[in-house]
Amino acid sequence: MDGTAMLEEFDREMATTRKALGRVPMEKADWKPHERSFSLGDLANHIADIPSWTAPTIQLDVMELEGDYRPETADTTDDLLALFDRRVAEARAALKDATADDLSGTWSLVHNGETTFTAPKPAVLRSFVFSHAVHHRAQLGVYLRLLGIPVPATYGPSADEE
Repeated sequence: MDGTAMLEEFDREMATTRKALGRVPMEKADWKPHERSFSLGDLANHIADIPSWTAPTIQLDVMELEGDYRPETADTTDDLLALFDRRVAEARAALKDATADDLSGTWSLVHNGETTFTAPKPAVLRSFVFSHAVHHRAQLGVYLRLLGIPVPATYGPSADEE
């Protein structure tokens, strides 16, 4: 399998994710549904950053992180969408160019010298990127609902959209 085999799924999930991010009122970035939850702004920025993990998953066998992970963040909804669009374009290009050889090995995440996990690259893309984004997009849907913002349709209509 090469990266183009994942493009249809990637494009569909990223388009749906973009719709949700476009509804985030970044003027309420500090809002949290619970004290242990992400703030709205932190959650939205995390979702916008997730596609940036695609290229390193394909291009590296080991990704080593030291200290705290500090991705680029956005303060406005327009900037959030621009950041997400840039990350998606980079990820899409990496997927499109990925050969079967590029995806044949395993990938490991090492944080502060400790191996967090190792898995085949296609499994990492599916779980660490695709499913991770879907998981947090679902959380964002709950946040939007609690804030009285219409939740976009994902795999079928939402209560707010037909």
